[in-house]
Amino acid sequence: MIAGLGLAVACAVATSISFLLRHRGAVLAPPVVIRHPLRSASGLFRSRWFAVGWAVAVGAWVLHVAALTLAPLSIVQAVLSGGLVFLAVFAERFFGFRLGRRQWTGVIVTATGLAIIGLTSGSGADDPPEYAVAALIAIESGVLVAGVVSAVISTHRRVPLAAQGLLLGATAGALFGVSDIAIKFLADDIASGVLELISPWTAAALIASVVAFYTSARGLQIGPGVEVIALISVAANVTAIVGGILVFRDPVGTGALEVTGRMLAFCLVVGGAALIPAPVRATRGASDSRGRPKRVVSTSHP
Repeated sequence: MIAGLGLAVACAVATSISFLLRHRGAVLAPPVVIRHPLRSASGLFRSRWFAVGWAVAVGAWVLHVAALTLAPLSIVQAVLSGGLVFLAVFAERFFGFRLGRRQWTGVIVTATGLAIIGLTSGSGADDPPEYAVAALIAIESGVLVAGVVSAVISTHRRVPLAAQGLLLGATAGALFGVSDIAIKFLADDIASGVLELISPWTAAALIASVVAFYTSARGLQIGPGVEVIALISVAANVTAIVGGILVFRDPVGTGALEVTGRMLAFCLVVGGAALIPAPVRATRGASDSRGRPKRVVSTSHP
């Protein structure tokens, strides 16, 4: 359990850095057009910042998979949602963002939630894995369908550009969460042999990841950067935490005090992350209606 938590923290750090790098690269890349997926991907990876950010994201993914093999899904995702702490610090110190009172309140609330998780970790960690297949199918199918519908709605002309970016960010996060659930299932099942990777859940993880790749990139291009990243993180972690509890029967404690403490921790971590909106920034990283970079001043009130 402790090793899994350590890997989850390392993953959270790497994920925050990768998203900030990908945001910087995405707003300088050609617009993502879903009708031309290969051309869009090529344009993104020709942006040096995006390519470096994606390389860091691959390393974060490896750490994530390793953490999922050593700790319950809901615990890992709660720690990962605390990555918004690192996002806030790195965004302000290295990427030109400035955080206000509300943002730092979110950081403190999230850190408190992580401390509670650390104090209540361990119960039920050694129990053999259990799966609720019906819940797995329901969550995977439901979120995939909802994600596609949400992505289509976001393209409507009546939806403001910034709102489109936020909606795409939430969609991408939920799809990343679906991928995490499938990966956790495969990580627990692979002990029976590599052939277990030939599974519909492998396909589910790949499909969700590919769709999330394009929706997150487009969201970063047209939406307020840190706000979009925060929505991706919150949606991914809420989806995966719910999946961990419903699908994998992750423990929420054995006594009233422990159950209350851990549920409070989940609420604090996710709620604290949600308090971090886009900070004040003067940048060329915004985009016009076609997704092309332009110089604007983005403001957010703490």
